[in-house]
Amino acid sequence: MSVFKQLVVLGLMAAFGYAGYMYYASQHVTEVTGAGTAAPREVLIEVALTETRQIAQTVEAVGTTRARQSIQIEPETDGRVAEIYIQAGTQVDQGAVLVKLDDRVARADLAEASARLTEQQQILARIERLRSTNAVALATLEEATARLAEAEAQLERARQGLADRTITAPFSGVVGLPEVDIGAQLEQGDMIARLDDLSEVELEFALPETLYAQVRPDLAIEARAAAFPDRLFSGLIVAVDSRIDPVSRSFRARAVIPNPDGVLPAGMFMSLTLTLSEHERLTVPEEALIFEAAQVFVFRIGSDGIARKAEVKTGLRRDGHVTVHAGLNPGDSVAVRGHQRLADGMAVRIKTPESGEIETSGTQIDERDS
Repeated sequence: MSVFKQLVVLGLMAAFGYAGYMYYASQHVTEVTGAGTAAPREVLIEVALTETRQIAQTVEAVGTTRARQSIQIEPETDGRVAEIYIQAGTQVDQGAVLVKLDDRVARADLAEASARLTEQQQILARIERLRSTNAVALATLEEATARLAEAEAQLERARQGLADRTITAPFSGVVGLPEVDIGAQLEQGDMIARLDDLSEVELEFALPETLYAQVRPDLAIEARAAAFPDRLFSGLIVAVDSRIDPVSRSFRARAVIPNPDGVLPAGMFMSLTLTLSEHERLTVPEEALIFEAAQVFVFRIGSDGIARKAEVKTGLRRDGHVTVHAGLNPGDSVAVRGHQRLADGMAVRIKTPESGEIETSGTQIDERDS
């Protein structure tokens, strides 16, 4: 068979196919009445009303907790551990004694410095009396005065040396695991334990640079931790970094989360949701949307029971609803079930709880028959 004949046969087959499709579509959409006129077929659908909702623009991130204050407890001087007053995980107040080093030598130094001071005070008193009668030279008085000042400084040094043998908490917090035992010989700078103020925790996280203009202090966050799956922690951003990382193209932000019961430790990984803004927006259920290429439509149901196709401009999606910026008005009725078989201008029958009717696979049935 020649190419021309093949093209003719294909054209005839296409024509017959198109005619058959048009006949099927006309029978599917309309019914012919006894008078010979076409009446629209009613399609059973479910509808929902457009409504105004408070929609939050949010962004998700992950971060790690930090203590409000955190230090390593270290001795100011060398010495042997004589007493330990701390236990891991306990809350201590500011000024509480944590560890004592052996202070026998320090106490002896203090007693010696105190005796030397008393001696120099007595010497100066005698020289002052003699000086009043010109029995000693002025230089002798000045030397005695200097010796007294030196003795006072030595006494102060001895007092500080004794005080350094007792290690106290500089602020209220929770003590971590002790790293030493009684009898251990410590050197200046050795870590005894860690002290964390966990009345609040700081959560540090990174965000993409595209959000830099929108992130500011006092924005609210909500955070969750895998250790507490049923608990939501709320906080506020307190600081935003002034630099953007040139490699990751992100910037750091820091939030504070109240932690009055102390359940959040330092170093815990948390996922968070940052609320950038909240606005009232017109919304429809997501299932009402119909996508055709780059356009989005819904079927708006008029008071006359006719479905009309309406193009809409959509925005954010939250909790099964999507914001609509154009194409609908508050209170409009839109099809959310059964609209796959609708065409523009079709008559509809709205399903109600009283009707007991449902629609499955394009077939209308009655629940009373099932």
